[in-house]
Amino acid sequence: MKLKLRAFLPLLLLLLTAITGHATDNWKPDILRQGYEMRTVDQGRDYSGPVVSTIIRRLLPDTVTRPLGTILYIHGFNDYFFNPELGQQANRHGYDFYAVDLRKYGRSIRPRQELFQCRSLTEYFPDIDSALVEISHAHNGPTILMGHSTGGLITAFYMARTHNPQVDALILNSPFLDWNLGWKEHLVPIISWWGTLFPDTPVSQGNSTAYSESLLKDEHGEWQFRTDWKLPASSDVTAGWVHAIDSAQKALRNGKARINIPILLMYSAESVSGHDWTTAHNRADAVLDVNDIRRYGLMLGPDVTCIRVVGGLHDLYLSSPRLRTLLYARTFAWLASLPIKR
Repeated sequence: MKLKLRAFLPLLLLLLTAITGHATDNWKPDILRQGYEMRTVDQGRDYSGPVVSTIIRRLLPDTVTRPLGTILYIHGFNDYFFNPELGQQANRHGYDFYAVDLRKYGRSIRPRQELFQCRSLTEYFPDIDSALVEISHAHNGPTILMGHSTGGLITAFYMARTHNPQVDALILNSPFLDWNLGWKEHLVPIISWWGTLFPDTPVSQGNSTAYSESLLKDEHGEWQFRTDWKLPASSDVTAGWVHAIDSAQKALRNGKARINIPILLMYSAESVSGHDWTTAHNRADAVLDVNDIRRYGLMLGPDVTCIRVVGGLHDLYLSSPRLRTLLYARTFAWLASLPIKR
């Protein structure tokens, strides 16, 4: 008699709990309020000292006895989970919602820690695993992994490496699958190599605040977030971070890292450049080249569905209210069409 891997999944997840860290706090109200809770997971130590991740969740009411599934969201670079509408929409469509603030981001930042520091994207795998273990304790339905920008790269890389059977589908919101640096891209291989030798070497990201201005309610947007966690102008990265990103992007293009679950690939219809904010920044992707997103996104696996969003921002779920309404409808219609049931 052949035994399926899924039969052993509960035992594997318990083992992962021991390996990937343990919750240091009980669930408590999150800073977002509105039904959100959070708990911290001790992830041990790395080259920079103690590290933690933070799991945030918004569950369906107890009156809903059988959720359609669970969505787990991973944020991007210079970011954290701050969009309460995303979890509300997930609940409205019948899904429990979880998010992770990765180590050295947002709720997981610890004193004297260098923000966003990373030398390999595999460092984030335990943060994702810990959230999936948490989900497995309470749910046995389909799990959908969702990643934005660098979070999209991380989740795609995670699934290509682990093929975790707990994850049934992948949603990528403007994933960071290639650099958008113009002529400076020729320097990336050199900086990446340097990062293997001297990973802490600082690398400037520039000081443009145009994208932030398109989001912030006090500027030209409609959102509020902590600007000490999501900086108006990105801080310097390190050569080690460049190596981590570059290595993961190349791994997803080598033809061997296929993701064999359904993928929803979403991106804006156009990109906008420019150091200073313009009205165009409120209707286009101000961070990545949308043509690269489509080009490399279609290489990720055999089942990729594309959604091109006219007027969409880099984080599509932060676009105008009209677009968000349409995008949520498309997202959950796609999920409803998938043959994933447990």
